[in-house]
Amino acid sequence: MLVVTGGAGYIGSVVVRLLRDAGREVFVVDDLRTGHRDALEGVPHLVADIMDAVLDWTNVEGVFHFAALIQVEESVREPALYRRNNCEAAKRFLAPAVERGLPIVFSSTAAVYGEPESTPIAEDHPTRPLNPYGEAKLEVERWLRERGARAAILRYFNAAGGNERHRPETHLIPRLLAATEPFVIYGSDYPTRDGTCVRDFIHVEDLARAHLLALGKAGTWNLGTGRGTTVREVVERSGKAYRLAPRRPGDAAELVADASRAKREFGWEPRLTLDDILGRR
Repeated sequence: MLVVTGGAGYIGSVVVRLLRDAGREVFVVDDLRTGHRDALEGVPHLVADIMDAVLDWTNVEGVFHFAALIQVEESVREPALYRRNNCEAAKRFLAPAVERGLPIVFSSTAAVYGEPESTPIAEDHPTRPLNPYGEAKLEVERWLRERGARAAILRYFNAAGGNERHRPETHLIPRLLAATEPFVIYGSDYPTRDGTCVRDFIHVEDLARAHLLALGKAGTWNLGTGRGTTVREVVERSGKAYRLAPRRPGDAAELVADASRAKREFGWEPRLTLDDILGRR
């Protein structure tokens, strides 16, 4: 049995579907604060906070850990909440898996890098998070390594596409596609080609495939396309009107992945494009 925390959420639910399609037995742990109950239909599950979840580990073969809060701006306002949910709860839940030597796939983030010294960003780039969200993820990464965990640490760039829905919705592309008024772009004075942030948008289906390939491996891998698009370019490509607003705290100017290690070490590379994400095909 494979345990998926946060399996009712955006990325976790796609991984659950792929695992079940592959004939794997799956058990989900999700508190449904931001996940969706309909994603659990027909899937054995426990509705619980991972800080308090009690699990029988006897037949567990591995863990995919997605359960986390993901809003950078909120993490700046409420750092203690992000430390509790994304760091302390993660360590408490994963400790039995680490002790048993079970394979773990840990959902991390490009936010651990902070403001990059150069792009594209490789896995050995210095880690200097700009916000508590990135700090909490980085602390769990270090905790897994210090304990010799059999863990695949996957640093996501900007996941997008598919049935993207969050509560509340904070991701750029679904907010953009749903916009009925001029879309707000935060920050137009970054040191980028048009003054807006540059991001590497990776389709959720490509991201999910990487998790299945990484199970059983130990190391750190970036997951991105290696292609950077500015926020203004994404908005203009969608055909939506927009207006400019001041920067938000905690946002790096440019985050673009060097994901060549994942291709080299477990044969993963993205297949889908920004046009697929925007539904332009």
